[in-house]
Amino acid sequence: MGRQYNAKQFIDAIPASAGIITTIAKRVGCSWHTAKKYIEAMPTLRQAYQDECEAILDMAESKLYKAVQDGDLQAVKYILATKGKKRGYTERLELGGADGDPIRVVLDE
Repeated sequence: MGRQYNAKQFIDAIPASAGIITTIAKRVGCSWHTAKKYIEAMPTLRQAYQDECEAILDMAESKLYKAVQDGDLQAVKYILATKGKKRGYTERLELGGADGDPIRVVLDE
């Protein structure tokens, strides 16, 4: 059987990893597959990993909002196209028939 690792090694390796398994594995001294297996198998590790992944998303979101505040039009467009969909901001083209009815297709025989 291969080398055994403990939860503390992974708990110590997860912070500031941005949720990158390779980074965690290198810090612990194991393979990517071993790190993934331990994280998936142990609820405390899985939670710590998920927390780290959420933290990096929060950081990215904060930078995006800062870019919007600074007037970055690409960031503004992205926010409107994603979070503004329910207000009608979308690049998706929606086709419909008259008055929003389904499109009626008539095939010539």
